[in-house]
Amino acid sequence: MNPDPSHPMPHIVVLGSLNMDLVLRVPHAPAAGETLHGQSIHRIPGGKGGNQAVSCARQGAQVSLVGCIGADADGEALRSALQEDGIDTDALYTDLAAPTGTAVILVEDSGQNRIVVIAGANAKLQFDEAALQARLAGAQVFVTQFETPLAQVQRGMELAHGAGCKVVLNPSPMQPFDAALWPLIDTLVVNEVEAGALAGRSVATPIEAAEAGAALRARGVARVIVTLGAAGAVAVDADGARHHPAPQVKVVDTTAAGDTFLGTVAVALASNQTLDEAAALGIRAAALCVTRPGAQPSIPTRAEVLQSPPAAAWSPL
Repeated sequence: MNPDPSHPMPHIVVLGSLNMDLVLRVPHAPAAGETLHGQSIHRIPGGKGGNQAVSCARQGAQVSLVGCIGADADGEALRSALQEDGIDTDALYTDLAAPTGTAVILVEDSGQNRIVVIAGANAKLQFDEAALQARLAGAQVFVTQFETPLAQVQRGMELAHGAGCKVVLNPSPMQPFDAALWPLIDTLVVNEVEAGALAGRSVATPIEAAEAGAALRARGVARVIVTLGAAGAVAVDADGARHHPAPQVKVVDTTAAGDTFLGTVAVALASNQTLDEAAALGIRAAALCVTRPGAQPSIPTRAEVLQSPPAAAWSPL
């Protein structure tokens, strides 16, 4: 259901992972050989693909998710959670041999997290090309990441580009990919670590993020956003680079902040907003996300984002 009738519902196709997150709250990450008393443990729907699909849906998009789960209770729980957000799960495949993906997430009292992902059924994803093409035909944006087989990600990007659907890529977790894919990417969204790895340089400041973004655009990408956590984000396109600062908030849990940002950006771009408008909305959404625990439960709705304080003005770099 569209929460804002004045805001048309764009159609977004997400190809990606689905995990059941086992979230452990700890005072700090244990050192080698150290045993800690944890504070709590929860099972929460997650996975980058699932999180980004939920973010897109809560920002008012019509969302189709392409992914793979196991034939188990976790898989059915993930499917049900997605459907509660109105997400089309008809292209959510079930692998009879592999378990549903799992992520073990240690969340420290500081809000920082450490994550171990067991791919499970995510590694078995093999989508039906004709079915994906049918979904892409009516979509404005195709979103994907690197938690499913790279060959499927690459083929999805090729099909989306061929259908005239803008590709938003979040290359996480980082791994090398075919150079021929660079020109297929409309918008690349990376954090400072991913930007540094792809550009072959250190990225710790907005200026360094702008330089890395320009280097990545030179490979054929139309637009780049480098996220910098508490320092905000840097948007880079043909008009140059701009730094978007982030508000200061009390951080509870950073899990899904990047996915929240990306989903918000994807919906804004699918709604023909500018890169700067998209980045500003993404920062507002991520700032809300980190004040709440868990992955998908922490992802805000469009109404919540619009009711949050406006983003600070960006500055050219």
